[in-house]
Amino acid sequence: MPKLTIITIVYNNVRDIERTIHSILNQTYKKIEYIVIDGASTDGTLQVVERYKDQITKIVSEPDKGIYDAMNKGLALATGDYVLFMNSGDEIYDEQTVEDVFASAPGADIYYGETEMYNDNWENLGRRRHEAPEEFDWTSFKYGMNISHQAIYIRRSIVTPYDLTYKYSSDIDWIIKAAKKASNIVNVHRYVAKYLVGGMSKKKHRESLKERFKIFTKYYGLIPNIFNHIIIAGNLALYFVKHRRTND
Repeated sequence: MPKLTIITIVYNNVRDIERTIHSILNQTYKKIEYIVIDGASTDGTLQVVERYKDQITKIVSEPDKGIYDAMNKGLALATGDYVLFMNSGDEIYDEQTVEDVFASAPGADIYYGETEMYNDNWENLGRRRHEAPEEFDWTSFKYGMNISHQAIYIRRSIVTPYDLTYKYSSDIDWIIKAAKKASNIVNVHRYVAKYLVGGMSKKKHRESLKERFKIFTKYYGLIPNIFNHIIIAGNLALYFVKHRRTND
């Protein structure tokens, strides 16, 4: 049974943090190390977290330089065989999820699955527009980030710290780097996460898109990336016409 480190990043989210904590502590899989990194919240978030201090492996509450700096703090403390980020407002899909992930195949470098999206009222919006691919490797993001960071379990030995030169889309760069090192990637063929729409990449959407384009260009080349973005734009338009929302 591999040990999984789950890391939750939170700042001033007293409304949602307990829901996220419950989704982790209620897992049937018990070999979990749970780390919470709080950015010195002032709205009562830390008080909620501390109610569960006997069940949380490590709690850190201090100012940080942004979400990826906080995520790097979590990675530095992690001792598990695998790491998973489940940030405040998001949930592991159900109580059996982690157990099912590791039961799907032994010893993978990466496990991944599908994500379900929820709005601010926690109403189900359905599956993400970028569906998880049947097979995944480091080139699979060329038409968009089709696996969210909440839905990917990565062997800790192949991850690197998040690149802090990216403020909004460093998770894309982080996953691609890990995927380039992975030799065995497993699709678990189930929903593994519930994602709350409206994170920093949404609030800073234009800046996030610029960073994504830069990251994709670095890995896939400028001309192919321009061509791929024409396809991305077309797929987005078709999806919006059909569903009247983007489900990014």
